[in-house]
Amino acid sequence: MQIHSPEFKQSAKIALQDVSLQKALGNLREGFPKKRAQAVARMPEFEQMRDQARDLKDHVIQNLDFYLEQFETKVLEQGGQVHWARDAEEARKAILDICKKADAKTVTKGKSMVSEEINLNDYLEANGVQPVETDLGEYILQLRGDHPSHIIAPAIHLNLADVSDIFAEKHDTPRTEDPAELMQEAREMLRKQFVAADVGITGANFCVAETGSTIIVTNEGNGDLTQTLPRVHVVITTIDKVVPTLEDMTLFLRLLARSATGQEFTVYNTLSTGPRQEGDQDGPEEFHVVLLDNGRSEMIGSDFQEMLRCIRCSACMNHCPVYGAIGGHAYGWVYPGPMGSVLTPQLIGIDQAGHLPNASTFCGKCESVCPVKIPLPKLMRHWREREFERHLSPKGFRFGLGIWAKFARSPKLYRWLARSSSFGLKLIAGKKGKIRALPLANGWTAWRDLPAPEGGTFMDQWKKQQRSGASASSNTPQQPEGK
Repeated sequence: MQIHSPEFKQSAKIALQDVSLQKALGNLREGFPKKRAQAVARMPEFEQMRDQARDLKDHVIQNLDFYLEQFETKVLEQGGQVHWARDAEEARKAILDICKKADAKTVTKGKSMVSEEINLNDYLEANGVQPVETDLGEYILQLRGDHPSHIIAPAIHLNLADVSDIFAEKHDTPRTEDPAELMQEAREMLRKQFVAADVGITGANFCVAETGSTIIVTNEGNGDLTQTLPRVHVVITTIDKVVPTLEDMTLFLRLLARSATGQEFTVYNTLSTGPRQEGDQDGPEEFHVVLLDNGRSEMIGSDFQEMLRCIRCSACMNHCPVYGAIGGHAYGWVYPGPMGSVLTPQLIGIDQAGHLPNASTFCGKCESVCPVKIPLPKLMRHWREREFERHLSPKGFRFGLGIWAKFARSPKLYRWLARSSSFGLKLIAGKKGKIRALPLANGWTAWRDLPAPEGGTFMDQWKKQQRSGASASSNTPQQPEGK
């Protein structure tokens, strides 16, 4: 994917006016959050499990070198191969070399955000290897020349009519809006690719150090076919996906499905442990794992270490009012929503992604639903601090913040300014009690009216409430003491 994060503001404005997108996002706002709440309500121990998952992830991050080495040892014992990649270029090259050795002309792919991160599809095509996306959402996007806008539902920005149009065009079939017929079309097209492919590429939700296994969780059977039918299976994943044991993996699986789609468990939970062994009925002849760093090791010991807990469930974006209003493409790169607002600046630089940490209401909903309790608002504040320190934020913003800081250093002066501003806003609002336009506040008034303050400053209201409480307490009749 090309990086368009610097155009976030322009992209967001376009998204807000896109009628088709807003219709699609309405389905998101009404779907995943409700299902998650219902699934969590059915599990009384959910909060306790979140604490356990958070602590386990922290333990793994602190001992990441040990668990990665253990994972590599187990993969090698099972007959597989591990390829270490410091950056996207090394990961792409490792995968291309595997494809060339297999003389592969076509590869099937399961859904993988990491492959989007390293821009794998374009790289393979440029080197004579045709990748075929087999996840239904990803397949639709590939036909459109489009990219995912969501981690678990990549084509969530599209409506049924969009899918019907592209299938009729690319499949050369009569147009239909029957979901069952569209799915059958995709099955017929992809079945040939599954059989013909020499290499299958998948991601991994988790890598198990105890056994050298990788696991993918899906609601479609394409993942199994991508792993078992080709002669070669390549897993592309990142170093933070490792967990110590199979038992630990099950903890995360129980949290992942409920947080993502509101399911008790995903339909398919597929473990891969090395190539085909003697007596196995299916499986690849070769098994490769490409472990990508791409800046993640630099997060260890930094203010952003907690981001490495992320299990890519998308709960944060499903509940984010900003993502829910503009969708994923406005974020301009692979990872959207609150998690992307923290991870993207680490991967491409705060100079490229400075808008993203600022695209938050800081309502805290993302942190409250995160299954591993990542303090996303705190991490976004850290990026804002770095943007300010490097003088990357707009001059007008920096000037205004400097003026505010001068008043904030003097409590008396600050209270005077607050009272004066409150009085002035009430005068401007008049009898209507709201302001339609206000200098220096166009970001607010362009989309909504600004309500006028009603009871003075916060401190004035607080003191008034305290006095009222003390007065009520003093007027309460005293009860006679009992014997």
